[in-house]
Amino acid sequence: MSDPDSSLVAACLAGNSGAFERLIEKYQGPVFALALRITGSRDDAMDVAQSTFVKAYEGLRGFDPRYRFFSWLYRIGVNEALNLLQRRPRTEVLLVDPVDPADGPAGAAVRSEIRGQVHGALRELTSEHRVAIVLRHFQGLSYQEMSQVLGLPVKTVKSRLFEARRRLRVLLAGRGYGR
Repeated sequence: MSDPDSSLVAACLAGNSGAFERLIEKYQGPVFALALRITGSRDDAMDVAQSTFVKAYEGLRGFDPRYRFFSWLYRIGVNEALNLLQRRPRTEVLLVDPVDPADGPAGAAVRSEIRGQVHGALRELTSEHRVAIVLRHFQGLSYQEMSQVLGLPVKTVKSRLFEARRRLRVLLAGRGYGR
């Protein structure tokens, strides 16, 4: 499969530090967003993003070019976020997404309330289920990409995502949302 980042990875391995800086610039936003959705904390997400890029740089020689660089990087990011969650006590941080001014005050309040309920329910999911929801619905990864990031067969990814959605639906229904 063709990876648009393969030339940058090759340049990094050849000693071009500027190539890795370009990879950081390209993926710092998505890695931070991934970490933020998993950890629920901006400070933790910053720590996870930083450690993700450090580990990626240190392990670049072990990167398998048969796969896409971003899938490999996301896998490192997911692992770093999950490791951080295991080391830290749970916190009740409410993620705040940007509000569209066209919604008006009432619409913005409703959207904010729904976001808060979704984020609260996400925190109640197991880390495996939370990661599945985040990768698919917040990061927009395909099943194949999720398979690569998680190191699982596509069938297992689909099953995990199905169960995660079911559990999230139950949690949201208990909060008065959904069917």
